Amino acid sequence: MKEFPTVEEDILFLDELYAKFQTAGIDVLEGGNMLEKEVEEPHGKKNVYLGKSSDASYDSIKMYLKEIFAGRYAKAPDVTEFPNVEQLNELMIVGPIRVRSACSHHLCPIIGSLWVGVMPNRHSNLIGLSKYARLAEWIMCRPQIQEEAVAQVADLLQEKMNPDGLAIVMEAEHLCMHWRGVRDTDAKMTNSVMRGSFLKDDKLRREFLTLLNLNRR
Repeated sequence: MKEFPTVEEDILFLDELYAKFQTAGIDVLEGGNMLEKEVEEPHGKKNVYLGKSSDASYDSIKMYLKEIFAGRYAKAPDVTEFPNVEQLNELMIVGPIRVRSACSHHLCPIIGSLWVGVMPNRHSNLIGLSKYARLAEWIMCRPQIQEEAVAQVADLLQEKMNPDGLAIVMEAEHLCMHWRGVRDTDAKMTNSVMRGSFLKDDKLRREFLTLLNLNRR
């Protein structure tokens, strides 16, 4: 009986294919043709065959490299950081940010919402409102588990902004539970990461969670 590739082998295949395109000078993330590339050789030009020629194969591979797993292959989005000129030091909450990812165990979709709480200080950097969504999307668009993804978003925002406190909450549906196995269509996963003053200050943490819950109704 023929054995099907594992999830790890599927992801490795995409990594190797992407490296092959890069070596051939094809930037598939910018819309380059992935199927063949004309290259210079000592005895003239040659078309190098890079993949299956069917439209379905081309579209599927491009979809995973450029869209579904784009965060694994594309560079981080450009984010301009601004000094905290007004010396803001009150709680800021951004969300819900709609996020999409894929379970690294089954490659099934993870779809949910993300909330960010920031407690800046006068030395913190500020970023534009849309940049929270862009950075979250870049982290989420790759195969992974929710717990690690939320921690990665927190690490990235901490590096960019350097606030006194940072809080991330994510709630998502995992289609690996909806479509297969237990087939529970109601279950969701919620997890959080608290950094700095959100860990130390109970009142601040309660304020954040209270306002977040009001926003979820």
